Amino acid sequence: MRKRILTSILAVVMLTTAALGLPLMYTAWLWVDQNSRRDLQVRLDRIATELRAQESGDGTISGPLQSESFDALIPAGGQLQVTYPTPAGEVTATLGAPHVPSPVTESLAMGKGGSLRMAINSHDLREVQESAVAGVALLALASMAAGTAVAVITAQRLSDPLRDVADRAARLGMGDFRRDSKRHAIPELDRVSEVLDAAAVEMAGRLKREHALVADVSHQLRSRLTAIRLRLDELSVHPDPDVVAESEEAMAQVDRLTDTIDELIKASRADAAAGRSMVSVVDELSDVVAEWRPRFADADRTLRLVGDRALSAPITATRLREAVTVLIDNALIHGGGGCTVRVRSTSRIGHGDPVVRVDVADEGRGINNELAPHIFDRGFSGAGSTGVGLSLARALVEADGGRLQLQRRRPAMFSIFIGVGIPPAANLPSDPR
Repeated sequence: MRKRILTSILAVVMLTTAALGLPLMYTAWLWVDQNSRRDLQVRLDRIATELRAQESGDGTISGPLQSESFDALIPAGGQLQVTYPTPAGEVTATLGAPHVPSPVTESLAMGKGGSLRMAINSHDLREVQESAVAGVALLALASMAAGTAVAVITAQRLSDPLRDVADRAARLGMGDFRRDSKRHAIPELDRVSEVLDAAAVEMAGRLKREHALVADVSHQLRSRLTAIRLRLDELSVHPDPDVVAESEEAMAQVDRLTDTIDELIKASRADAAAGRSMVSVVDELSDVVAEWRPRFADADRTLRLVGDRALSAPITATRLREAVTVLIDNALIHGGGGCTVRVRSTSRIGHGDPVVRVDVADEGRGINNELAPHIFDRGFSGAGSTGVGLSLARALVEADGGRLQLQRRRPAMFSIFIGVGIPPAANLPSDPR
């Protein structure tokens, strides 16, 4: 930010200096030339006045030319040529320097053939012009230095508060809801800081209420699950072996559900990175696939898991399992044919950073183009369901810094990308839709 502000202000200062400085230099050059010529004209006018004082009544000078008063009006190193009429004819007298190299001349015509011509050395005029241009250039450089100082101060005054506000917003996003009383004497940024403080208070209160609600809900769920398990435990002594097998399977499902609730609550209360560790993705998904394979078999369909067990990713195991469970359930209800859960390694486009990719694909009709942009919207459903599953799955994946997206529409394929610093969807590998 500071670099951009500084570069922008310096560009404006340099452009302004160039736009004003160059014309001013040219104007100074012309001004010195015109001022020098005007000075010569003034001198010639005064000499002409002195010369007319020596004329007789017929406009001629009959005696010798009295030039003593002219010497003070001739510039140093300059030359004056006086042509004046006499009774015997015109006479030209040269006063001052006998020779002027590269002269700059001004002339003045007088009556009855008289004239004055004054010349000065152009080298002297050029020195004065160069001095004037140098003065203007120094002023331009001084203004540029002043503009640079202002740019540095302004960039610092703007960038530092913006960085502070950005850091405050980042801390807010990480769960630090403490108020920050620091202000920067910039009304707009101070207003943003006040809004962030108000948002922090509101978010802290809301999270507190949500945690209390989650605690109450989890307590109620565990109580109800415990009651269900007790009823199922009674069936475990039933004389019918089929009833006993079903009750044991149901109790196993209740136990898994209880463990899942406990893990999700623990992960939600822990730090964002605390619950994440390098886990084998295939190992974590094996139990999920094994649990759902009988349901696919009942529907005369297949479910398989393909991937390298050595592939690990930094993710909360519970969230990964729940997200993939939602995708498998979605494939069972809305898809068709076989379903494949494929775990493989890929990389960001244009980067070498490894990314673990989990694809859940079926062989059904896929998703309509009209429904595809909205399938992750909470409450949206194209088949009469609650519309919560896919939204929840995406939230679980993104809570661990991953990304879930619809990678292919027909047949449908959802992809979960897990890794460090997952980029936006535009930078992730994509298959033809």
